[in-house]
Amino acid sequence: MPFSVAVSGASGYAGGELLRLLAAHPDVSIGAITANSNAGAKLGTLQPHLHALSDRILEDTTVEVLSGHDVVFLALPHGASADIAAQLPAETLVIDAGADHRLEDPQAWVKFYGSAHAGTWPYGLPELAGNRAELRGARRIAVPGCYPTSVLLALAPGFAAGLLEPTDVVVVSASGTSGAGKAAKAHLLGSEVMGGMSPYGVGGGHRHTPEIEQGLSGAAGEPVTVSFTPTLAPMARGILTTATARVKPGTTAEQLRRAWEDAYGNEPFVKLLPEGQWPATKAVLGSNYANLQLASDGHAGRVIVSCAIDNLTKGTAGGAIQSMNIALGLDETAGLTIQGTAP
Repeated sequence: MPFSVAVSGASGYAGGELLRLLAAHPDVSIGAITANSNAGAKLGTLQPHLHALSDRILEDTTVEVLSGHDVVFLALPHGASADIAAQLPAETLVIDAGADHRLEDPQAWVKFYGSAHAGTWPYGLPELAGNRAELRGARRIAVPGCYPTSVLLALAPGFAAGLLEPTDVVVVSASGTSGAGKAAKAHLLGSEVMGGMSPYGVGGGHRHTPEIEQGLSGAAGEPVTVSFTPTLAPMARGILTTATARVKPGTTAEQLRRAWEDAYGNEPFVKLLPEGQWPATKAVLGSNYANLQLASDGHAGRVIVSCAIDNLTKGTAGGAIQSMNIALGLDETAGLTIQGTAP
């Protein structure tokens, strides 16, 4: 008997990506598909690539519509998930693809999001040490942000192995425009984006900074401070993160490589590339895979790690479904084995 799933925010990029993957999932049936301002429209008019679901009518995003499903995905803006989630039955698996339940520190939430903290749910990044145990049988899951997914995958193994210093961690990430959502914004017009790159959220102001520090601190067992700079790249989707950290005295290049090999050698979706081959966003587009590579910079005493993911798949919808699979006791890779596209 398949699990029934509902998807809110279905007219947006994250909701559309969830439906794209769920439509091919062998163990689920898609129930309610909801939106807010687009309620009443046919899904196919807003998501024309979802052919199998094109005639479905978008319903209002209400507790009544979402209740009665085994799984509810909330692909809503930050601040919109908490109230709905609090009213859904305790036995329903609720997976929040928004930010409302990611942070552990209420003060960090108030500082970066400006509203009351809604609490913390198990964190849906299975590759972090200990997370799979928390996800098994869970009925509430917080999906990581797309940038934190790439940064944590890049650096967590080095911190978990005790090889990296907790200060002077520098991260620069380039993201496609879909990371900003589907609402019209002047600075995301094609004529503004094409042919150039630009930074934003500079100086520690990006909302994903506390989430990155939270994850790396958990891996290290001590507070980690991060300087994070996101940049906007002229592409629709994908993230390329380059993260660097000081290595502890006496750490060798061989020890660094072994730490990442040990962390990801058996992971189905995280691939440490052969030495000398570096990640590219194009190789993971549309897939739930993360490609990584690292180098030891002996001159500067640092490790450099690059990670490429698709922000909508591994960075959002794919990670959400991977977490769902674990929570429900399904094959972790179910519905997620599609490879990247080329060229």
